[in-house]
Amino acid sequence: MDARPLLLIDSASLYFRAFFGVPESAAKAPDGTPVNAVRGFLDMLSTLIRGRRPDRMVCCLDLSWRPAWRVALLPSYKAHRLTPAGGEDVPAALDAQIPIILDFLEVLGIATAGAGDFEADDVIGTLAAREPGPVEVATGDRDLFQVIDDERQVRVLYCGRGVAKLEVMDDAAVHAKYGVPAAGYADFAALRGDPSDGLPGVAGVGEKTAARLVDRHGGLDGILAALDDPAAGFAPGLRAKIVAGRDYLAAAREVVAVSRTAPVGQLETKLPAAPADPDRLLDLAHQWGLAGSARRIVDALAA
Repeated sequence: MDARPLLLIDSASLYFRAFFGVPESAAKAPDGTPVNAVRGFLDMLSTLIRGRRPDRMVCCLDLSWRPAWRVALLPSYKAHRLTPAGGEDVPAALDAQIPIILDFLEVLGIATAGAGDFEADDVIGTLAAREPGPVEVATGDRDLFQVIDDERQVRVLYCGRGVAKLEVMDDAAVHAKYGVPAAGYADFAALRGDPSDGLPGVAGVGEKTAARLVDRHGGLDGILAALDDPAAGFAPGLRAKIVAGRDYLAAAREVVAVSRTAPVGQLETKLPAAPADPDRLLDLAHQWGLAGSARRIVDALAA
């Protein structure tokens, strides 16, 4: 029998998808408070637990959605998502539901983890590198493809089309879809750019060119070394574009790279077979009108 995996949840990625995927009108507490993100998130966890059969699980948190050290390297990083007050632009109805999600995770006994001045991606990268495999990472963020490691049995469950239609991504799947190995995905993303994270990319270098360069030269180190090699065969125009973007690339590669050394303490990752505090779970389910979602996740844990 195959070993059961450690399931790492990119919590913000999933609860944002839950918020926009479940209409507010379809999930309200008895007092009228929207709980669509809570319901959707709990139901996603139920589906993942039933489908992937983990015996360990951690919901990873963004204690810093825009770490200062990343901003120092690249000031444009997520700058378009800043509010005038300097926080993250999150819908108020979603922001109010995050503490409720954390309350449910606590009473269920599902581990959570975050690290100061690091994003959930970094917590995931650290745990994926540290904890024994197999490891599966549930996310809608393609940047986490870089943590895939076939030797350590680390895979990504890509939820871009929802948890029910997740794609299991290993190194071969990433290469087939993007033309680069999983280990080269961060360099590929830095070259190509990512407007959703405020990464401009190298001007004039699109996705296909970025993939071809990474696949041919093995990553940014090889690409930059080849700039000065006449035998590398760079077209003059492309060479000029990369030379012009050299300073950007030096910063962007560190910004995009997921940390494997975030300060994440030791965790009790064992997935419980029953809620840690069943009475409090009943209270929360009643308070927020989420008896169905609570029952589904309790059943998933028991199964």
